[in-house]
Amino acid sequence: MKKSTGLGKGLGSLIPEKPHRVEGGSTRMVETVVSVSSHPETTSGRVLEVSVNAIVPNPRQPRTYFSPSELEDLIASIKTYGIIQPLVVTQTQNGYELIAGERRLRSAKAAGLEMVPVVVRTATEQEKLELALIENIQRHDLSAVEEARSYRTLIDSFDLTQEEVAKRLGKSRSAIANTVRLLELNDEMLQALQEGEITRSHARALLAQQDLVLRDQMFLQMLSGDMTVREAEEMSTVKQTRKKVAAVQDPNLAEQERTLESIFGTKVRIEEKPNGKGKVMIEYYSKDDLFAILDLVGTVQV
Repeated sequence: MKKSTGLGKGLGSLIPEKPHRVEGGSTRMVETVVSVSSHPETTSGRVLEVSVNAIVPNPRQPRTYFSPSELEDLIASIKTYGIIQPLVVTQTQNGYELIAGERRLRSAKAAGLEMVPVVVRTATEQEKLELALIENIQRHDLSAVEEARSYRTLIDSFDLTQEEVAKRLGKSRSAIANTVRLLELNDEMLQALQEGEITRSHARALLAQQDLVLRDQMFLQMLSGDMTVREAEEMSTVKQTRKKVAAVQDPNLAEQERTLESIFGTKVRIEEKPNGKGKVMIEYYSKDDLFAILDLVGTVQV
């Protein structure tokens, strides 16, 4: 696998420490050497001012929705102060392709800027997606659905495991797994999550409900405000049938479940029979999850 290029450190390693202000309509050239990998024959590693029309959007941009109110605020700021942080681009045969900074590029065009500051970076298709992901995640710009789909694209398009994605983005494997699992919700639920009608906590509670009919009922109650996250979680943690069955669990078993969940990073359930026998159930949502669990219990056979 390709050696890590420090992507988990964030965008700070790709742009200059000192910001470069660009006034609206400015045509001056700014050129500063920054610490990034580059080829001598290119302009990689320098901050340049380039025409907004020379930059094409990143086709793998993780973010699909840009709030009009956020854009209006940024447009007003750019008109007053210019662009403080350069965009990150890669050089193409006909100009530049955006890696990170689409909101700034859109706002710069709307503000009437003809030139914008950019850092030119040599990057593979995988690195372009990773860098765009890092920028959006660090700025909390991505919705849960956009984040999940981006992780899934990294996994599927570049043949990466969840563990590899986690290491490259500086996140835990369980965080990647839990986010990707959101895509198991149906389209209506994903749309509600995307539009903020339900939260990630609501979504996790829905996923915990294995009965799809009950899951649909819970979803409708969430939308109408008749079910809180806590109520949904309580409903989902009880073993469900068409009739709601009250379950009473030994407090010691509940504590042991929480201990195991913290170790494995996933849902664990302990069921004990009156005769003292029982079973421990550890949930997993992908082969990566299963192998990680087997690694932890030391039973993997190569």
